[in-house]
Amino acid sequence: MTARAGSPSPPGPHERAPLLEIVRVGLGFSGITALSDVSLSVAEGELVAIIGPNGAGKTSLFNCISGAYRPTSGEVRFAGRSLAGLPPHHIAALGVGRMFQNLALFDHLSTVDNLLLGRHHLIGGSFLHDLVWFGRTRREEVAHRAAAEHMIELLHLERYRKTPVGILPYGVKKRIELARALCMQPRLLLLDEPAAGLNAEETEDMARYLLDIKEELGITQLLIEHELRFVLELADRVVVLNFGVKIAEGEPAAIREHPAVIAAYLGAGTATPAAAPTPDEAR
Repeated sequence: MTARAGSPSPPGPHERAPLLEIVRVGLGFSGITALSDVSLSVAEGELVAIIGPNGAGKTSLFNCISGAYRPTSGEVRFAGRSLAGLPPHHIAALGVGRMFQNLALFDHLSTVDNLLLGRHHLIGGSFLHDLVWFGRTRREEVAHRAAAEHMIELLHLERYRKTPVGILPYGVKKRIELARALCMQPRLLLLDEPAAGLNAEETEDMARYLLDIKEELGITQLLIEHELRFVLELADRVVVLNFGVKIAEGEPAAIREHPAVIAAYLGAGTATPAAAPTPDEAR
């Protein structure tokens, strides 16, 4: 539908109220600084990428958002609510889903059973209903399986529905990991290197799936990725970290030419590091 002449255009993502706010977050481990005064925001419907060399603090930032780490300073807010002190399962229940770089699937379970595990926090019912499988429990089971089947269809996993995931190719497992995160019905999806370990064709497929998730499901995405072409073709905005400090932020075209970003990746003309990588990121 075309807007009428003179009518205001709909606000762009950067003009909307932020869904995620990271305010001057710092993180340290026994004298080692992992993050220093990092601030950024993500609006509803945006796909924002975080890039940077190994040890830049990207995964540590994700861990602060999801509750695996507690920041030593600053604050993380989701949908206007502070996440300070909340355990990971409470943050997940608020609507923050995560796809892990290192797959966290149950190899002996089928694809559909792994996806249903992503619905666990949405399951209600009572002991009596669960025991005899009627009423609310039965209706919920049907609804949860329908949601899992929708993700199977979206990510083209039909042929693997009943197959134990342990025997499936790595590229298929990455899609299952993504589908399980989507089964949580997140408002914000944290994607930790979704293209890592994929070949060129699988990487293109993954890019298409992320665009489908944004356009068809309207889910906000925060993406960590080392494949720069993958990032620059997908992201609405790019945030660059180096040694735990944010050194640049902007649209992909500007980030591609940013001197500090070029220096961070090529090692030319870099400033003295403000922090060192955390043990979990020095890989």
